[in-house]
Amino acid sequence: MCAHLAASRAARAVPEAIKEPVRRGGDAVASVALRPAAEGAVALLELVNAWALELNDPKGVEKVARKRGLELGSFAELRQQDLKVCDRLLTRNTLRWRTAGAVEGGAMGLLAMVPVAGIPAAVTADILVIQVLSASIASRIAYSYGYDAKDPAEQLFIERLVHRSFMAQAAKVGPLRETARAANAIKGRVRWSAKLRADHRLVAALEKLLQHVGPAGAKVPVQNVAKVVPFVGVLIGAGMNSAVLGNVAADAQRYCQTRFLCDKYGLPMPAALTTSRDDVDHNADAT
Repeated sequence: MCAHLAASRAARAVPEAIKEPVRRGGDAVASVALRPAAEGAVALLELVNAWALELNDPKGVEKVARKRGLELGSFAELRQQDLKVCDRLLTRNTLRWRTAGAVEGGAMGLLAMVPVAGIPAAVTADILVIQVLSASIASRIAYSYGYDAKDPAEQLFIERLVHRSFMAQAAKVGPLRETARAANAIKGRVRWSAKLRADHRLVAALEKLLQHVGPAGAKVPVQNVAKVVPFVGVLIGAGMNSAVLGNVAADAQRYCQTRFLCDKYGLPMPAALTTSRDDVDHNADAT
């Protein structure tokens, strides 16, 4: 299946609020799907498509609940259970998505090192994947506490999580671009130059780092640094996306836990969970 079809199926599985940005991302990834360097991104989209379809299906939650001995006619009946019962349906959930984010981010970080097409392909695929996964993770968590992820109130919260994940991703574009430039500049070099060190601080920093771990006084060949530079992109992508998906999972679970208890005991939801930071900023600007 091509990347465009994978993206389209994944987009159909997520809430309406983020279908359009996912659709745009899928179209852009399709334009590079035939490039050998993008094959990993296409395969990753296939995997994300499978995750999205599974996470957005409430029957998956019902199946897990029944394996744990709960007799349910529907996931909505989970709201009649104790909070701890719902929590147990999400054991190791945040750790699982931090790990998935690290794997995905590392793959996109490596793709970003490809000359010319790497950065746009990686950023586009990365945005698509993280948006789909952010919405899907939040949906699975909502179902696990008996809430319908397709409900307008749930979709509003999910949309906020997706927006926050997008903003977090944007912060790594600059470092990835600088790393890609350094990788292109040092590729094929056989000698050091003052200009190379001055133009690419990352290269100079890696040279010094390798000097520390090597024999005292030994010079570091430029080829050795060239081999290390791409892994910096992997670390940037892995670290950032691990944090993004981990935060999405943790925030969504805290929100659902709070809402679950408020509904159970007839309490109002805290204002901090019903008003996004964007709303506060917008109101401040208006005044």
